[in-house]
Order: sequence, then structure tokens, then C-alpha cells
Amino acid sequence: MLETSGRLLKLLSLLQTHRDRGGAELAERLGVSRRTLRRDVQRLRALGYPVNASQGTAGYRLGAGTTLPPLLLDDDEAVAVVVGLRTAAGGSVAGIEESSLRALTKLEQMLPPRLRYRVNTLHTATVRAGTAPAPKISADTLMAIAEACRRREQLRFDYASPRHGRSRRSVEPHSLVSFDRHWYLIAWDTDRTDWRTFRVDRLTPRTPTGPRFSPRELPDTDVATYLAHQLSSRTWPYQAIVTLHEPAAAVTDRVWPGMGVIEPVDDTSCLLHLGAENPRDLAWMITSVDADFTLTDTPPELADALRTHAARCLSAIGTER
Repeated sequence: MLETSGRLLKLLSLLQTHRDRGGAELAERLGVSRRTLRRDVQRLRALGYPVNASQGTAGYRLGAGTTLPPLLLDDDEAVAVVVGLRTAAGGSVAGIEESSLRALTKLEQMLPPRLRYRVNTLHTATVRAGTAPAPKISADTLMAIAEACRRREQLRFDYASPRHGRSRRSVEPHSLVSFDRHWYLIAWDTDRTDWRTFRVDRLTPRTPTGPRFSPRELPDTDVATYLAHQLSSRTWPYQAIVTLHEPAAAVTDRVWPGMGVIEPVDDTSCLLHLGAENPRDLAWMITSVDADFTLTDTPPELADALRTHAARCLSAIGTER
């Protein structure tokens, strides 16, 4: 039979699965009587763990408390938390870097040598490269937007658009999305009566928030798909739709996030919606998918860009048409 301290740790580990655990099951797993189990539950409660008794199932569940008692993490969980904190320390949310480093220092001091070796090995062997510094966003701004989304309250803010200058907006916020080191707000613009996407680092919330609203249905299957569509088409000065002569499932992995959106057509073809700063970039992105294609709805400049691209490739291998 486990000693009392070891038994309490095992009991806590079993309760941290966030589902009801029957008393008979817990007693059997711990090798104790139901009476001893009840005493152990009382000991955990005295230590600050809110162990709730389940109604009707004679079981227990670990609830949320008013204070943070000591956490019990297994090896993989501890490594995952350390990696997450190190990532957050260099992330795009201003003001949490110092908090992340403090928490990281406390956790690493408590790690046993075998885990400290694992996380240090991962840290020293990893180099972050190829990513431009992301604009910093205050945690207060993110929380203000998140609260408006959760409460379904209209949000007012000043917005600095790189094309249209500064404006004051009033929206019905739907979701916050973190994508490619940027934060985006998906919302219904009440003045323009349409869905809009806003870069969070370009907005400054105003207080107080506006009246409550009833949620609207997104014009796409989910928030991530909608944002990808916006980033790849509507936000760019040059937009195109091309027909790829392969099924959607065959080309999806060749289209990276933010480049374009695949729309299935049939078993042999699909549509690629995409956008870019200029026709040259459109030509490069379309050909990078490595599939036969037909221009469906494109700017006239794209045909010239494709001819130039084709001529350059033929010239490189010394072939003339």
C-alpha cells in the first residue's frame, strides 16, 4: 500500500483528468478502503484542492478554486509548459514577457535533473529564424476585445488602416484569431453592414462598450477558413481565381496558410482563390502549386506576368518556342 503522501499525489493525478471518478474506482486504483479514500479527499481539500463530490454517481471531480494550489505535472506536461512559456516570452503580446520568464524560472528550479536536461537540450538545440518581429499588442487590449466577444457587446475603437487612414469603427465582435504572429479581430461592421477583418495592433479600443447584440452566422464554415480567405484575396490589390485540374484533397497541402483558399468543384478539379500585391507574385504563387490550371477570374495583367514567367523559365534551359 502506498504511504499517505504518495497516495495523495496519485489521487490528485487521477482527479486531474477533469472527469468524474467513481469512489469505488479510486479506492481500487489506490488499494485502499472507501473510508480511507474519503479521508484522503478531506486531506486534499485541506491543502486547497477543491475536490467536489459528484451528485448521484458517488464519485469525485477536481473543481476550480479561489486560490492556486500546487500543480502536479507529469514529465511530458512539465516539458510542454516550459516550451510554451519560452515561446510566450518572445511572443507578440506585450507585458507578458516578464511574467512568462518569472514563471519559467520558478518551474525550471523545481524540475528534477532528468527533465531539466531535456528542456535545456531542446532550448540549446533550437534556433528561431525566418520570422519577422511581430507588432506588440497589450494584454489589456486583447482582454478588452475578448470580453466584448464573450459578452456579445458592441465594440468601439479607433482604427489605423495603411490604405484608408484613421477611422472610428463600431462592430459586433465575433472572434479573436492568432495567425502568423499577428492577432486579428473578426467582426460585423455595423456602419458598413458587412463582415470585416481588423489587425488588432492597429486598433485602440474605446470605453465603454456598446449594447448587447445577437450573434450572426459567419459567411464561411469557420473563423479560420474565413480569415484565410480574407488574407488571401479581399485584402490584396490584385485578386484571382484559377481552376486547378486536380481534386482539392490532392493540392491542399501545397497551399500554405495565407496564400490562398481551395474550393472543391468535383473529383477532378478545384478553385484556388488568392491575392497578392502585384501580378508577378500571383504568377509565382499559382505556378508554385505545381498543378495544371486555367485562368478563371483574373486581372488582365496576370496573363502578361505568366508569359514573362514562362519566357524566363524557357530561357533558363536554353529552349525557344
